[in-house]
Amino acid sequence: MIERIVLIGFMCSGKSTVGRLLAERLGWGLIDFDETIERREDRRIADIFDEHGEAHFRRLEAQLTRQVEARTGVVLVPGGGWVTQQGLVELLRPSSLFVWLRVRPDTVYDRHSRLGRGDRPLLAGDDPQAAIQELLAAREPLYQLADVTIDADTRQAEDIAEQIVGLLRPGGPKD
Repeated sequence: MIERIVLIGFMCSGKSTVGRLLAERLGWGLIDFDETIERREDRRIADIFDEHGEAHFRRLEAQLTRQVEARTGVVLVPGGGWVTQQGLVELLRPSSLFVWLRVRPDTVYDRHSRLGRGDRPLLAGDDPQAAIQELLAAREPLYQLADVTIDADTRQAEDIAEQIVGLLRPGGPKD
């Protein structure tokens, strides 16, 4: 039986938006890891990266994962690099439905550029397109471990949330 949903995928894939809609439709709680960490640390993710580095941020993600692992009736929205940390997926795997919101590199770049996001520290270099390609290529095998893959390039968040709700009906994954 599925007791929690974990949305995984690259930055700008729509995880936060879909997560909010999904939690609302299911009447479940929502834990957006980036928002929770920013609130706890009283600073933006970009500032955490600048001041303490990526390794420190990943430790905060792992700590939060251990704190929420027993929660049920919740949609979890970890950051895009969360899957790179050994053991975290396995920690949440029991009773969880992992959904990968898959996006192409050009979609990530377009969304990132359109939103004018200066809060993506891993894309802050001179060539964000190359960074997207490299990070996505490294993470894709980990994202592929999801129970379900949903292409999120052109679909509306509402449609994606409805599809995931449909997966929880009898006959869906892990039923």
